[in-house]
Amino acid sequence: MYKNLFAFTFLTILMNVSAAHSRDYISIAGSSTVLPFATIIAENLGKDPTVKTPVVESGGSSVGKKGVCEGIGTKYIDIGNASSRMKTKELAFCDKNKVKLTEIKVGYDGIVVANSKKGILLKISKSDLGKALTAKIPQNGKWIDNPFKKWNEINPSLPNLPIRVYGPPTTSGTRASFAEMVNQKGYCAKDKEAKEASKARGDKKGKKCRAMRTDGAFIEAGEQDNLIVQKLNEDPNAYGIFGFSYLDQNSDTLQGAEISKTAPTFENIASNNYSVSRALYFYVKHQHIGVIPGVKKYLETWKQSWSEDGVLSDAGMIPMPKEEREKYSKAMDNLPVLTADILKK
Repeated sequence: MYKNLFAFTFLTILMNVSAAHSRDYISIAGSSTVLPFATIIAENLGKDPTVKTPVVESGGSSVGKKGVCEGIGTKYIDIGNASSRMKTKELAFCDKNKVKLTEIKVGYDGIVVANSKKGILLKISKSDLGKALTAKIPQNGKWIDNPFKKWNEINPSLPNLPIRVYGPPTTSGTRASFAEMVNQKGYCAKDKEAKEASKARGDKKGKKCRAMRTDGAFIEAGEQDNLIVQKLNEDPNAYGIFGFSYLDQNSDTLQGAEISKTAPTFENIASNNYSVSRALYFYVKHQHIGVIPGVKKYLETWKQSWSEDGVLSDAGMIPMPKEEREKYSKAMDNLPVLTADILKK
């Protein structure tokens, strides 16, 4: 019995490793925010004649985190990009499939609300922004569908324009981070009425406020942030939610809203003055390192590119402080296995 079990286990491992080895390039997918930075790394690595250029695809943070955990072998990606950190329940999916990961933080990014320079620059508090976009608001002790049609109905100082905001779908880490930082923590945890009403319905932390409107005020525009940029250039009265790097790349035609009196600039995000910002990550699969060619060289290329004067900073990524870069540089060398305890820290 034990002999047969050993043979079956060995055969399974051999099949998985062989399947992975049948692909000779790195496969990466996930966050649209991390996409342009990962693409730069992939293209730079592709200049090495001994390594094929990695294939980098989008799909959203959920796709990256789920995809890297789905299994071992050529049909599964090697690295998952994410603009929101992996949760313990997402790691449990990895554990179920016997996938081991190392978590690498690569930098920071601001989430902006932008519009065409032909339109009105939005100057808004984080609380009013959350109030404009959350699906339900409290009124007379009851939660009702968000009734606001125009910005100035929320605050007279805001534009007399319809609330029309393009943003990413539910699979997006950008959307998840925005909903947490703005809808939940900016509005429901700060606004007195919303805070009390949240407690009354057993939602002390206001997590239910993360739900975005579905009545046309918030419009899902897919995972490709470039599509949102295109929409904004076509409609000066609309606004869009995406990562700072896309604003930086389109600063000739777009402008970023001032949120709580702070503009989304490289300096403000790097100094933590701009409050709507988050960390960027990728998750590398242990079982494909040394099997898929070039994975370790891919990690080394990140190290060479993420400093203050590196190519990624030029592309709009906010670099980590030196101490953090050293920490995650060591993680790339030592490859510590990601655990639930690490995620809880």
